[in-house]
Amino acid sequence: MASDSNMDREMILADFQACTGIDNIAEAITLLELNNWDLVAAINGVIPQENGILQSFSSEASQTGPYGPHSQSEATAPTPSAPPPSASESASASASSSSSPPSSSSPAFCPVQPSRHIVERQSRMLSFRVEYRQRSIEVVLEDASTVGEIKTILETELQVPVSKMQLKGWKSGDVSDSTVLRSLHLPKNNSLYVLTPDIAPSASTSQSSAQQGLSNQNYLLVISHREAQRDYSLNFPASKTIQEVKRNISDLTNIPVRHQQWDGWPASATDDSMTLAISGISYPCHHLTVCRRSSPALTVDQTDECTDVHMVSDSEGDDFEDAPEFGVDESEIFGMGSSSCRKSPMMPENSENEGDALLHFTAEFSRRYGDCHPVFYIGSLEAASQEAFYGKARDRKLLAIYLHNDESVLSNVFCSQMMCADSIVSYLSQNFITWAWDVTKEANKARLLTMCTRHFGSVVAQTIRTYKTDQFPLLLIVMGKRTSNEVLNVIQGNTTVDELMMRLMGAMEIFTAQQQEDIKDEDEREAREMVKREQDEAYRVSLEADRKKREAQEREEAEQVRQERIRKEQEEEREAIRLSLEQALPPEPKEEGGEPISKLRIRTPSGEFLERRFLGTCKLQVLFDFVASKGYPSDEFKLLTTFPRRNITQLDPAWNLVEAKLFPQETLFLEAKE
Repeated sequence: MASDSNMDREMILADFQACTGIDNIAEAITLLELNNWDLVAAINGVIPQENGILQSFSSEASQTGPYGPHSQSEATAPTPSAPPPSASESASASASSSSSPPSSSSPAFCPVQPSRHIVERQSRMLSFRVEYRQRSIEVVLEDASTVGEIKTILETELQVPVSKMQLKGWKSGDVSDSTVLRSLHLPKNNSLYVLTPDIAPSASTSQSSAQQGLSNQNYLLVISHREAQRDYSLNFPASKTIQEVKRNISDLTNIPVRHQQWDGWPASATDDSMTLAISGISYPCHHLTVCRRSSPALTVDQTDECTDVHMVSDSEGDDFEDAPEFGVDESEIFGMGSSSCRKSPMMPENSENEGDALLHFTAEFSRRYGDCHPVFYIGSLEAASQEAFYGKARDRKLLAIYLHNDESVLSNVFCSQMMCADSIVSYLSQNFITWAWDVTKEANKARLLTMCTRHFGSVVAQTIRTYKTDQFPLLLIVMGKRTSNEVLNVIQGNTTVDELMMRLMGAMEIFTAQQQEDIKDEDEREAREMVKREQDEAYRVSLEADRKKREAQEREEAEQVRQERIRKEQEEEREAIRLSLEQALPPEPKEEGGEPISKLRIRTPSGEFLERRFLGTCKLQVLFDFVASKGYPSDEFKLLTTFPRRNITQLDPAWNLVEAKLFPQETLFLEAKE
């Protein structure tokens, strides 16, 4: 029975490989096991449901496949179901699957939803070409590095102390050593130069230093256009680069930079990123000549060094039709000559780091086709997706995935004429995050398929697998959506600049409509959040005001209690003083006594009268103590006579009543002091 089961599975495996074209036995067995060795389900899961059209990866589709919402690596053992089919059932299933398209109800591999967790943004790699006198140093750093780290590297290379080094050429002006490169928003490739005013130049660098002294001057370039037989006299600042001059001439002559052939540049002008000040041209005037480079297809020689063919226009393609009559092989026309003339690979095989592989890809692409090409994102596919799809809706972009294959005869034409066209480069740079990969090597292709399966689902991976070598290169246009990613278009290598631009613009229209909806939703969400924040702030302010009001009320009540306590203490103290004065007063004398007596009548501020008899020999202090014992101390009230008006409290307390003329009787009144 075990042998029969093994035979059945071998037949299913053979049928599955015959139907799907998957030669890798391990991969085929894995796919069959995921479908419990159901041949029809496995075939339907691998072959796309609609040939050549990638459907939107909706959240509903992501719940139907054998992987569910998880990646293939997270799939567990298949759910037990019916036993494996017999040989006859397998044969009939194979026949039915090969003769009829899969039904809509058949299970299919569903795209894996990208993780909703936002991953940490990876650093970009920035390249700096630093000129110092007659030396040129290449420095590659992450954008998280600082300007000071560049100087430290240059100190080792140039043997120049950092303290005596001035790094110039920043577009934002002078920057400090602590400035982070990411904050400067630099492009991938940059040109800088070092000044050392405190270090005297050697004889070999005196001419270069003299040219640096002209960095603030203007150069007059007299440029002759051969075909038009016309001269242009143009003024350029010394800070202009050779590349910028060539682009300006491209606008005047309609000759793309990659097709320009120049005469007159000095031998020291080896890099288009060099400024005119350090290029070695004559000051203040220099003569140059420019013309359109002739088509290499008309001058191909079997014995010459192999070069890339840059086709100028579609009309020039007619010249290639008769190429065999001139003894030129078609593979040589498209840069695919003998093995001795093969270029170095666009991307190393089995590179551990995706960023390093893409750095190599970008450098090789620039070497083959020139510096005028899209800015390829340096980093993993996941990081590129993160850069394009996540963030504020206004900042999102489409993701363009360029897949290169050196084995395709279309690669050189597509790269030189499509990917390097000024209009395409400008449009991609403004509206897309462009990520590239080389699938020439099988290991790199397998790695790409794994990445696509992880981020976009098995349908995308299988679609890429179905394209033949001569259909490459491919340009996949991917749009990020709320819950999934959608491939809007797959552009093959056999296209024209106009068609490529139309398809890019069509994808951009779809993306713009979606982006406007996302912006509207994001604005509404931010408005709601703003209202909530304002309400929270108003509530917080209200609580703060209530707290302050409560604290002020508590302080006021505490102050009232304190004042009341002080008032009571003062009253108690005054009452004690009054009682002590009252007890200390001498007794009131009787009228029939033999001693002289003075009768005093005192009117209080309330209108009441105080009457008492005093001995004529009593001191004024006794009178003051009597008044104070009634609640009118002399430090608060004045004791006055009626007529003439006299202030008794100002008299000497040691005087007696007779001396004070308050004898034998007197009417006085009390008045509060001011």
